[in-house]
Formats: sequence, structure tokens, C-alpha cells
Amino acid sequence: MKTFLITGCSTGIGRALAIELAERGQRVFATARRSETLQAIAGENLLPLALDVTDPESIEVAVETVIECGGHIDVLVNNAGVSMTAPLVEAPMARVRNLIDTNLTGVIAMIQAVFPHMVERGGHIVNVSSVVGLLPAPFTAAYCASKAGVHMLSEVLRLELAPFGIAVTEVQPAQVTTEIEDRAAAGLEEYRDSSYAPYFDAVERRVSTAKTSPMTATDYASFVAGQLLAKEPPRVIRGGGRSAALQTAARLPGSLRDAILRREFGLPGRRS
Repeated sequence: MKTFLITGCSTGIGRALAIELAERGQRVFATARRSETLQAIAGENLLPLALDVTDPESIEVAVETVIECGGHIDVLVNNAGVSMTAPLVEAPMARVRNLIDTNLTGVIAMIQAVFPHMVERGGHIVNVSSVVGLLPAPFTAAYCASKAGVHMLSEVLRLELAPFGIAVTEVQPAQVTTEIEDRAAAGLEEYRDSSYAPYFDAVERRVSTAKTSPMTATDYASFVAGQLLAKEPPRVIRGGGRSAALQTAARLPGSLRDAILRREFGLPGRRS
């Protein structure tokens, strides 16, 4: 049995992963800003805990609670995240800051908080990024940037933490059915009357494309759990709907990739 601390478990991949790992006999501390959202999944191996990754005091209390109850932390899964669908140049800065604070700064804060408890016995850091950390997706620039940051952060940490026996795995979901896209679309209608009014259909297409997935969060969590519990967990875990196609698109020459994405989203080139 390993002790897992997972952030962002109120819905989606985090919730499904917490359930899956607990069913596989692991001790899981599942966290969310409002711990009452986790009561329905609480059990002998799954313990709900309040944690806001943007609040230093909340992080400190949660980590101390896990150490008191579990004795140590074997695996930290940084899953908490928010998204936003909007043209970046017109996106509300308050939402942009909250997104970066949650998706990137919160990851760093959590790693700093658990490091003192892993430095002697080793451990495992798991950072959930996204395929769009490698592949630009129109109208989710802030989200893409935050996940690109998680990607490079993971690459660097793998080197920095090696002397302490702390492994780093990056999880790169492609299309997985979760509630995050519904929340990301909040306030979308205001762009009907913005500079992007002629391209509003493209903005809406971004939402519908992201929500079309043949893989559920439960199925993806089962796949990820098996990888994390392997004797030697991989550096990167991919998977999800259209994963191979999207990973291939990310490796295309930039001009070709941009042309494909502009065509898919109905975005013309420079106007004369």
C-alpha cells in the first residue's frame, strides 16, 4: 500500500483516479476546495480532505494532516486545474490569473510542500498536464500556456529530484470526458459582440471539439492507475481520445500545423 495525495478530486480525472487507486488497495487522500463534494466517495482507503492549491495555509494544513494520519506521502498527484475558453486578448485578467495560479503556481507550491517529507525516503511526483501543452489549441491560450509550463516543469524536476530518489511522471491526457469544458465555457456569449464576433463559430467549435471524446474519465483513470502502480512508472503517460493523432499534430512543422488548425477552426490568415 502506498499513500497518495491527489489534488482536484471534486470531479473528472482526479475523482475517478482517487476511486480507482483506493479500489486497488492504495491509501488515498482525495482533496478538493470543498471536502463535502467528496463525501459520496469516502471509504476505508479513500479519505476526503479540504485543500485549495492557491492558498498556502490550506496547503500546509492538508499536508500536515496527511503526515499525521498516514505517516508519509509516497505519491503526490498534481491534478487540480481549471480551463477557460476565450480569445486571449479579450480574456478577463482575473480569470487568467486564477487559471495560472491553479494550474501552474499551485503545482509548484504543492511540490515544495511535500518535498521535505520525501527527501529522506524518496517518492513520486505526478503532474497532470495535457496534450495541449504541446499542441496549440485556439481560444484556450492561457490553459495551453499553463500546461506547457507543467510539461517543462516536469522535465526539469526529473533532473533536479533524481539525487533524492524522487521520480517524476507527467500525465498528458488528450480528449477525456470531464466537466472542465463546461466550466471553461462560462461567459462565452459575451464574445458575440467583441472583435471576434465574425469568428464566434470558431470559439464555439473549440468547446464542442474538446467535449467530444470516446474515453471517459473512469476509463482513463483506470489506465493511468495501472501505469502509476507499475514497478517502474513511466516518464510520461498519454492516452485519451485522439491521443496518437494529436501527439502527431504537435510534432508537425509549425507552418503546416497552423494551417491545419486555422482550417479546422475556420480562422483565416492575415486580412488584406
